[in-house]
Amino acid sequence: MTIRYTKEHEWVRTEGDEAVIGISDYAQSQLGEIVFVELPDTGSQLNKGDQACVIESVKAASEIYAPVSGEVTETNGDLEAEPAKVNEDSTGAGWLFKVRLSEPSELDELMEDADYKGYVEELG
Repeated sequence: MTIRYTKEHEWVRTEGDEAVIGISDYAQSQLGEIVFVELPDTGSQLNKGDQACVIESVKAASEIYAPVSGEVTETNGDLEAEPAKVNEDSTGAGWLFKVRLSEPSELDELMEDADYKGYVEELG
């Protein structure tokens, strides 16, 4: 299973023609305790770079952008009651939403794990 990353710290994991999307462990650690997640509507169409959802922490509210284009097929409803799952398991149970990929080639523009780790190290 391959996970790819954006410079804005979103991750994408493909499952067939769908992509599962969330924020990286680095991003959740920078946000601090997450207290609310506003997810996109199922069925909405997102273009790469569109604002997809909002994560609120005790520090600030942060927009999360679509790392790839597609139709939202599912959202992680567990986050409504337990937004802290993003802090506890950002690349697992803390996933945000899924999209049916409309432009699979956009995945090629994202960073692989080693590249992302290097990028985060440069940020200090």
